[in-house]
Amino acid sequence: MKSKFEETALTTAESLLQIKAIKLDVVNPFTWSSGIKSPIYCDNRRTLSYPKIRTFIRQEFVKLINEEFGTVDLIAGVATGAIAAGVLVAQDLGLPFVYIRSEKKGHGLENQIEGVVESGQSVVVVEDLVSTGKSSLNAVQALREAGCNVKGMVAIFTYELPEAEENFKQANCILRTLTSYNTLIKKAIEQNIVKDSDLESLIKWRENPKSWGV
Repeated sequence: MKSKFEETALTTAESLLQIKAIKLDVVNPFTWSSGIKSPIYCDNRRTLSYPKIRTFIRQEFVKLINEEFGTVDLIAGVATGAIAAGVLVAQDLGLPFVYIRSEKKGHGLENQIEGVVESGQSVVVVEDLVSTGKSSLNAVQALREAGCNVKGMVAIFTYELPEAEENFKQANCILRTLTSYNTLIKKAIEQNIVKDSDLESLIKWRENPKSWGV
């Protein structure tokens, strides 16, 4: 019997594959902005165009936050991919919302955090996906520098890269996600989106993305 978490992870993975928010291609890999060659590409913004999936993700985020982090004062979204999802979660919880830029603006008030934050507030950060975790943890650091107590981060998807696990550990930040790379691959094979023969290559990529396909 599957646990509640496993059911959520499988349903989320199935939804992302269904709407092509996540694409898999071992033969013709994608190139990330970092230059890394990858058999997977993720664009979770597509979930916003599908009301049922958007609602499911919001509801599961709210459950996750309540169960894992309890009472919080503020919801923060990482720009730009998680702004909309973060707003939906904050609205559901009846909490204020802010979003965090990748860096301070070069003009005006030069804000990195947009919205109202107060020192001492407890915060959960909403992210759409986690790769190495560096940009996600940059948002966490900005909130900490503003005096906030960051209880942790929730994300739709994680690539489960070893580098990300180490980065979150070093930053002392809890990460909880609705689904993951391994769950997604399991569902993709089940639905014949990728072949069993592709599994070894997909596993090798997750273990060492920088050397994969070289």
